[in-house]
Amino acid sequence: MNLQLNNITKSFAEKQVLKGISLNIKSGTAFGLLGRNGAGKTTTIRIIMRVFNANSGEILLNGKPIAKSNLKFGYLPEERGLYPKALIADQLKYIGELRGMTAKDAAASAQKWLGRLELSHEAGKKLSTLSKGNQQKVQLIATLIHNPDIIILDEPFSGLDPVNSQSLKDIINEQIAAGKIVLFSSHQMGYVEQFCDHIAIINNGEIVLDGNLREIKRAGDRSKLKIDIGAGDVAHYLQNESIQAFCKDVTVNNSIAVITLNKADEAQKLLQTLILQNVPLEKYEILEPTLEEIFIKKAGAL
Repeated sequence: MNLQLNNITKSFAEKQVLKGISLNIKSGTAFGLLGRNGAGKTTTIRIIMRVFNANSGEILLNGKPIAKSNLKFGYLPEERGLYPKALIADQLKYIGELRGMTAKDAAASAQKWLGRLELSHEAGKKLSTLSKGNQQKVQLIATLIHNPDIIILDEPFSGLDPVNSQSLKDIINEQIAAGKIVLFSSHQMGYVEQFCDHIAIINNGEIVLDGNLREIKRAGDRSKLKIDIGAGDVAHYLQNESIQAFCKDVTVNNSIAVITLNKADEAQKLLQTLILQNVPLEKYEILEPTLEEIFIKKAGAL
C-alpha cells in the first residue's frame, strides 16, 4: 500500500494550522512523523483518519481517493481513550464490534491479545486498577484488535518498562513485516531511530525535512569521529604532531577520544595516519548526527 498526502491545508477560524503538507507513506516500513507540540502532527493524523476534512489537497491510497468505508485504521492516541471503570475484556470486545467485528470474533481477538501481552489474568478487572504500563498495553490491544490496515502510534512507549517495551517492539515489527502502513509519532527519538526508515519533521504547519533517515544522517555533519584503543591513555598517542594536524578539537576519556576534524573529508587520511603511528585502534567510527540533533536543528528543542 502507498498512502499519499498532496498539498494538504487546514485552518481553524483565522489560524492556518497546515500549510501544504505532502507526504508519501509506504507499507512494510515505519514512517516517523515528528514535530514539536502544536506543530500540526495531530491535525495531520486526524485528517488521514477522516476525523475531519482538509480545506484543500487530497489523500490517496494506491493512487485513488481514500475511502474510509473499506479501510481499517488502528489509532493509539497519546492520551488514553478507554473507559477506566469498565471491565477490560468487555470494553475490548465492544471496541472490536464498533470496528465491524462480530461479537465472537471480537472476543476471540481480545483474548488472543490479552494472552500475548500477559494480561489474561486482568481481563475481568476495571482498567483503572491497572498500572500505567498495563493500561498502555490494553490501549494497544484496542488499536490492533480488528487487524487494521493503517496503524498510527502516538507515543506508544509511554509508561512501559524495558520488558514491556521489548514486547511492543516485537509487535510493531510484526505489523511492519505483515505489510501494514505504520505511522509513528513520538518525542522519544531513540525509539524513532530504531523503527523508522523514513521520517518527516513538521514545524509550524510545514514539512521542513522529509526523507530516508539513513540518508539524512549521512548527509549531515561528518566532521566528528570516535576512536577507542580499548585500554590505556589515548591522549598519549594524540600528542603526535602528524595526528594533531587533523584535529580541530579533541575530547578524551581514558581510552576513548572524540575528535572534531578540521575538514570533514579528512577522516580517511586521519585513519591512515593513526595506523602509521601505530595507534592500537579497537574502534574507529564517524559520529553521524543523532535524530535529536537533526530535530533540534530543523524544529528547535522539544
